[in-house]
Amino acid sequence: MKRLQHIVMIAHDMGLILEFLGIASLLPFLVLAVFGEWDLLLPMASAPFVFLVLGYAISHLPYRDIEPSVSVTLGAVALSWLAIALIGALPFWFGLHMDYTDSVFEAMSGWTGTGFTMITTLETTPRTLLFWRSLSHWIGGIGIIAFGISLHRKTRTSLFRLYRAEGREEELIPASVSTGRRMWMIYLVLTCGFTGLIMLAGIPLWDSLNLVMAAIATGGFTVHAGGLAYYNNPLLEILLVPVMLAGAVPFKIFLLLYHGKVREMFRDSVVRGLLLIALIGCLVTSLDLYIFGDISLLTAFRQGTFMAISGLSTCGLQNASPHAWTAIPLAVVAMLMFIGGAMGSAAGGVKVNRIIITWRGITWWFRRYFVSSRVMVPLRFSGKTRPHESSELTISRNLLVIVMYVLTIFIVTIFTLHIYITSFRLEEVVFELVSALSNAGLSVGFISAASPVAVKWLFILLMWLGRLEIVPVVIIAMGLVKGIRDDLADTTGPMVHG
Repeated sequence: MKRLQHIVMIAHDMGLILEFLGIASLLPFLVLAVFGEWDLLLPMASAPFVFLVLGYAISHLPYRDIEPSVSVTLGAVALSWLAIALIGALPFWFGLHMDYTDSVFEAMSGWTGTGFTMITTLETTPRTLLFWRSLSHWIGGIGIIAFGISLHRKTRTSLFRLYRAEGREEELIPASVSTGRRMWMIYLVLTCGFTGLIMLAGIPLWDSLNLVMAAIATGGFTVHAGGLAYYNNPLLEILLVPVMLAGAVPFKIFLLLYHGKVREMFRDSVVRGLLLIALIGCLVTSLDLYIFGDISLLTAFRQGTFMAISGLSTCGLQNASPHAWTAIPLAVVAMLMFIGGAMGSAAGGVKVNRIIITWRGITWWFRRYFVSSRVMVPLRFSGKTRPHESSELTISRNLLVIVMYVLTIFIVTIFTLHIYITSFRLEEVVFELVSALSNAGLSVGFISAASPVAVKWLFILLMWLGRLEIVPVVIIAMGLVKGIRDDLADTTGPMVHG
């Protein structure tokens, strides 16, 4: 009974968020009206209609104002992401008459900021649906829970728990509704500003807006089948680099800039670590392409720099086909995708924060090997000395996520090779699976509309797992098993032996 009360309580908040998504999904109607694509009126109405009806229904369930448990919160967020993908697929299903699996794949790729696509006719796809894809990137980039908090009339601990459960951790928990709204205002200003920047490369307003909505959300959807190769514009690629990096740094940095604290940005250890990894990744990838590939130094630098930044920021925009690369630069970019951006950003991956904490934790553990067990070796992070107990817990939690990512990639690689006989090399298959789990979207062409249905659903699952950072899903499964055991114990009661 208590668990049911928690579910109803969290359903109320999730219902409000679905209502907000229903309102936001009305924005494509502006594009529909501008370009006169009236035949899409009913297909585009399907998503906001279901969002609003479902949101209204569950938000008006009678509830007690209590704080739900962590397991219920995690379950609500996980199921919400699935529901949003299923609902977001409706415009593709009705508007393009795509297979429903492909429609769900497209929607999940959009909301999670991945960027894989099942649409093979982008040049003839209505602009309303193209904008719907970009909008799903844009909203999903900062998170549906942050979106709900910014529009909520009052703050609640349960909403902030939802925010953490979305994989945002404590790096960017809005302290108030006004802070959440300020986040979205900054996000909107950055989008408008970067759109103007991209137009300086001679890119039309429509293309610039959609590219920025994808890049700042670290997504990979484009409005042309050729992707960035369609433009063949080096200046465009250069200008997209800061947009992708903006999506990969903690959003709290922009809050600092909003308050005029410019120096604080460069003092942040995570930002410095991210930029250092980006620099090393660009240099190594470029040199590997030049040494092991049959291309010029200038072309290697152009491709290597852009693809390394796109991989680290988990943005699916690409100016080259990794399928033509050798294994070494492919492995470097795969490693960058695995690392990903920072916590509290739009990026995926295991996050730079975890890599930094794990590195410092490993060196801390080794330092302790060479001293007496009675000597207390402090762990310093972000300029502060951490207590011994909390340090062990923090390092263990971060290592757990990294280990779960590695195990997941290993398991799904073996599974994929068993269910799909392909001509792609092993490193290319691993590259594509890492891209899906990290919500990156960089592709060698392994996943496509021609892929088997089982492989498509595997990638849908990976994108969903990556957005939730795996561990919450494991906790959900453990909670369900425990809940079933508790319910059975309550039903059967204590056994009496005669």
